[in-house]
Amino acid sequence: MKKVLVTAMFAIMASLCVFAVKPKAQHVILVGFDGWGAYSLPKADMPNVKKLMADGCYTLDKRTVLPSSSAPNWASMFMGAPTEIHGYTTWGSQKPEIPSRWEKKHNIFPTVYQVTRDQHPAAEIGVIYEWDGIKYLIDTLSLSYHAQAVDAQKFPARTAEMAEKYIKEKKPELLAVCFDEPDHVGHSAGHDTPEYYAKLAEIDGYLGRIIKAAEDAGIADETIFIVTADHGGIEKGHGGITLQEMRTPFIICGKNIKKGGEFPESMMQYDVASTIAYALGVEQPQVWTGRPMKQVFK
Repeated sequence: MKKVLVTAMFAIMASLCVFAVKPKAQHVILVGFDGWGAYSLPKADMPNVKKLMADGCYTLDKRTVLPSSSAPNWASMFMGAPTEIHGYTTWGSQKPEIPSRWEKKHNIFPTVYQVTRDQHPAAEIGVIYEWDGIKYLIDTLSLSYHAQAVDAQKFPARTAEMAEKYIKEKKPELLAVCFDEPDHVGHSAGHDTPEYYAKLAEIDGYLGRIIKAAEDAGIADETIFIVTADHGGIEKGHGGITLQEMRTPFIICGKNIKKGGEFPESMMQYDVASTIAYALGVEQPQVWTGRPMKQVFK
């Protein structure tokens, strides 16, 4: 009997070793720029973004899901699945137009925030955003903190200030900071215009402040930084099937990330959630279709 129990114990321990995922970093900070097309990077004055590119890994061909607009792509970025599975199909979706394939809890398709909360119950998890539509896509019940930076057009530095304060005070395990203004400028002045590039230069400065906040908080050496976008744009719009609308940057740098430069592997919007989960040692749910970009990790 004792031999059977010992054998069973070793079998359980072995199975745990197989399925356990060791975290690559203690913290992940995702910074998202709404309406930031990959086409813009060669001309953009974004030294903080380009330093992360030089020190880490990136692709300029992460593809959106369709349509190439906000809610479907923020949802896919957070939910690890395409529109056909999570069900958010239009620019301003506040709930799925197609019934979600699975809703385990909180009446929402499982987000990266939800699965991180389930597996790391004590984690500090936050989302700071400008566009009101984000709050319908993040599962607020799984978060420690979420807040909208109102009047971002009038007070453009407010989002960065909120992120700086939160990082220094709470040292979150997972934080997403979502800027909306590139999209506004794309709709008003147009994509690939002097006004658009001026806005990109401005928000690059806010990215620098967020990185500096992590340094001041003493967590930068244990943090993975991800910078990406929901979609690009063409002329004064988006939602179509041009590469200018569908190709977005994905940049990753920090703890246990290779200094590998541009990677050639295919990446989709929903792979962002899977890569975050992998970085934090979180097992993704079966209903996700995303793939972690394992090749960027040491």
